[in-house]
Amino acid sequence: MKNDAITPEQVDALLHFLPRFDVPARDFVQEWRGGEETEMGAITMPYPVYHPDVAEFYHLAGQPCWSDYDYNPRQAFEMLEDDEFISQASIQDIKTMLTYCVRGERFSDGHWAAMLESGRVVAILKRLEALRRSMTGGQP
Repeated sequence: MKNDAITPEQVDALLHFLPRFDVPARDFVQEWRGGEETEMGAITMPYPVYHPDVAEFYHLAGQPCWSDYDYNPRQAFEMLEDDEFISQASIQDIKTMLTYCVRGERFSDGHWAAMLESGRVVAILKRLEALRRSMTGGQP
């Protein structure tokens, strides 16, 4: 499935989070819940409660305009592991990597935090910032 071209406003909406996330040792999880034993002896799995800006970012990054409906998770993971690749990524590559970052939480609680703590999201946003400048001929 193809989607429309990304607008400068859609890019700006994500770039709004760059200064918030590019903070050394920032905590992205407000608290972990779960992990307790219920009255019936079942143990609930721990899960993160994210800070509001983290949840808002991933909500925006999960919008259809940023989704790569044909992405391959293994390929997206390999893209994210390569700093040089990220620094040269196209908008389509960014969509692929963001799709991996967004969808990973469905399969692994804490994935969103891991992507932020590893610096992968910040690297994507810095590349997006450079692409944004090229959309306006070098103007911010």
